[in-house]
Amino acid sequence: MWKGRFTHQTADLVQRYGESVSYDWRLFPHDIAGSIAHARAQMNASLLTEEEFAQIESGLREIQREIEAGEFEFSSELEDIHMNIEAALTRKIGEAGSKLHTARSRNDQVATDTRLYCRSAIDAIVSLSTGLQKTLLKQSEKHAATILPGYTHLQRGQPVTAGHHLLAYVEMLERDKQRLTDCRKRLNVCPLGSGALAGSTINLDRNAIAHELGFDGVTTNSMDAIADRDYIAEFLFVLSLLGAHLSRFSEDLILWCSTEFGFATLSDRHTTGSSLMPQKKNPDVCELTRGKTGRLVGNLVALLTALKGLPLTYNRDLQEDKEPLFDSVETLTLALEVNAEMVSSMDLQIENCREAAQDPLLLATDLADYLVRKGVPFRNAHELVGKAVASAEEKNTTLDALDLSLISDQFGNDAGGVFDLERALRARSNQGSPSIENVLGEIQRWKADLA
Repeated sequence: MWKGRFTHQTADLVQRYGESVSYDWRLFPHDIAGSIAHARAQMNASLLTEEEFAQIESGLREIQREIEAGEFEFSSELEDIHMNIEAALTRKIGEAGSKLHTARSRNDQVATDTRLYCRSAIDAIVSLSTGLQKTLLKQSEKHAATILPGYTHLQRGQPVTAGHHLLAYVEMLERDKQRLTDCRKRLNVCPLGSGALAGSTINLDRNAIAHELGFDGVTTNSMDAIADRDYIAEFLFVLSLLGAHLSRFSEDLILWCSTEFGFATLSDRHTTGSSLMPQKKNPDVCELTRGKTGRLVGNLVALLTALKGLPLTYNRDLQEDKEPLFDSVETLTLALEVNAEMVSSMDLQIENCREAAQDPLLLATDLADYLVRKGVPFRNAHELVGKAVASAEEKNTTLDALDLSLISDQFGNDAGGVFDLERALRARSNQGSPSIENVLGEIQRWKADLA
């Protein structure tokens, strides 16, 4: 590439240290698409003949087929995917191939390729997220009326349904999809034509190139276009947050599958055993998801750290954007696929859930609300119910079996009705609350939204 300026070959160690084709080969379909659009613009500017353009397009598509078939031999001496493709093209078609790089730099070339890669990855991840949402929705509908405890601080709090619980993750995934869609809008501008940093004296129709590649427009500052990796950082942030949501879901399932909770059972196909303890059935998919989220966060931090001290415009440090990007996309893609498969075959233990929800302490707040309706200020009601709970513990009895009139004459004969679990759930009818009617309504809404 630079033999005109240099008199000695690059050292082998430097080649090994600086090559990126071992991982940036993933950009090949985007690099080829960008090169064809660029060549077409060259032809339209009379820099290539129609015959030369046809040779370039045909050669590039042949190279793409070879890569897809695993027949292409990558060379680390050529550093990256861009030079590997260009060199192969020139070998195939001769002089016309050496004209392809006119009016572009590897700087604007890689910026274009990574935007195209991110755009494609976002579309795939949004689709996979929707698939997981639909799987969660099926389980939510199946268990819309399965009552279990809701928790704060991992302590039993109030009654909810399993359907309501699972729908919480449908909500989280929807926000993730919205963030991905927003990120896609911001990245979908074409930097090709920005050159190394200052454009080119050979002016091509940038808007035509952008249109052919499906971009919404072109970048408007050549220096920013070359230096910008905001779109990758934003994408990695969203993937990290999506991973955090999957990790929280995994933690719920790990607890639910434990003997201590006993709320759920995962299929044999999505669990593993122990090499020593024959009774074990481990939720490894959940644990791996929880662990791999750390990689997603680490990839984001690695990129931000690489970016934080860079002057404009291109610096070789920017090569370090790709491995975190590829790793996060591939890690999260597999996580979404395996979690959707796992959830589809998950069983909830309805009786165990119901038994845990029978704990009368889950309705302590309802008992305070009962007093509020009788005109007792909430703080006073909270104190009275707290005293009742302490008294029940002291007498080694349950809250619903306690003579509440001994605590306060504010408790009437009808106070015991508070401990009717079905009635307590029906009362939670405010929008967003877990009454079965609300849950079923939300399920129908989500079915329509995700159709």
